[in-house]
Amino acid sequence: MAMKLSIRAQPSARRSAPEPRAFHRMRLCSCLAAALLIAGGAPARAEWMARDEAIMGTRITVQLRAADAAKGSAAIDAVMAEMRRIDELMSHYKPESELSQINLHAADAPVTVDRELFDLLKLSLHFSEVTDGAFDITYAGVGHLYDYRRHIRPTEAQIQAALPTVNWRNLILDSDKLTVKFAMPGMRIDVGGIGKGYAVDRCIGILQSLGITHALVTAGGDSRIIGDRDGRPWIVGIRHPDDPNKIVTRLPLVDTAMSTSGDYFRFFDEDGVRYHHIIDPHTGHSASRVRSATILGPTATETDGLSKTAFVLGAEKTLELINRMPKFDAIFITPDGRVLYSHGLEPPAAPTKEARSP
Repeated sequence: MAMKLSIRAQPSARRSAPEPRAFHRMRLCSCLAAALLIAGGAPARAEWMARDEAIMGTRITVQLRAADAAKGSAAIDAVMAEMRRIDELMSHYKPESELSQINLHAADAPVTVDRELFDLLKLSLHFSEVTDGAFDITYAGVGHLYDYRRHIRPTEAQIQAALPTVNWRNLILDSDKLTVKFAMPGMRIDVGGIGKGYAVDRCIGILQSLGITHALVTAGGDSRIIGDRDGRPWIVGIRHPDDPNKIVTRLPLVDTAMSTSGDYFRFFDEDGVRYHHIIDPHTGHSASRVRSATILGPTATETDGLSKTAFVLGAEKTLELINRMPKFDAIFITPDGRVLYSHGLEPPAAPTKEARSP
């Protein structure tokens, strides 16, 4: 379960890490209550309003600034209603959802879906192509065998039997008919790796349409803000994977999306092995090449999808990918405790001896 977290702004003079290049372009953002520990700071002004609710199996947090309390409350109501609508459409836990109907029938015949869900599935396949299958919503063919609350994991024989169903190329989309078809029986899909980010972006769009210019929307490990906080950046501290009270690094962030994935959200440990919810679609096992992955970018849909990639590809290969994408930055924490940054977030090199003033 995501822990409740108070998000505050601080004067940038107190930052403990250099300002990233993206901060100067005013595109960075605050982050997720579940994933990050935010440093305390100046108290919120009276016009700031906030609310938390449990939707989509996680904590939804909205903070916004509104001159009129009634309009601000109505805007938050609209966000929560949108979160519930998307959950009804895309939850694999709800048998009546369109996604559940796909899982139930798409192996037998094409299933017609709404344009909204179809487009998200199409985007998911794009991420699969870009990441060479490291992101793959068909992982659910194996993923559904795990139950982290009850500490249940599949046997190796069960994993090997289910692995043939995991292949994004076997998810057949018909753009003309808006249908979804599985190329083989036993396939399942789960948009949990991108759906919460998509919901955050939808809610930000709603707030903007209502005239809200300063706001934060968070869903689990994904968040996005518009504007700043009373003229100051949000100071975001990325938590240590093993200690929620320890901050690995801090960033001043304004006006962007951010997603953090970690092996410490949904997991259980058994015989010295951590079983967590980010599954390597190539092996069917929990991916373990990083402990924590944070992606910053223009939209939460994109950062959500990309934040899982490092667990499968590894930090170095994912950094190569991110460094070719000028609108994105990343911070990874490796199993051996290293903190790796994309080019836009790298701290400046220490001055050489010759360059120092006498």
